[in-house]
Amino acid sequence: MVASLDQARSAKAEAVKEFSRFGEVVGVGIVKLDDGYGLKVNLKQLADDDASLPQSVWGVPTRCEIVGAIRKL
Repeated sequence: MVASLDQARSAKAEAVKEFSRFGEVVGVGIVKLDDGYGLKVNLKQLADDDASLPQSVWGVPTRCEIVGAIRKL
């Protein structure tokens, strides 16, 4: 799957909706991949450890990381 920067930007809001089903989304960013762009979704925690997370949103590849709570330093 190859996604342009504009496609990745357009898919960010939808990624928040999609990944919110699996846990609290604390951030979504755009990442450069070998052949285009993707989204990195940061979750506070997974609601279900056996959940099957989406591999893409609107054709844009996604990567997910469990990062815990985001707080001010």
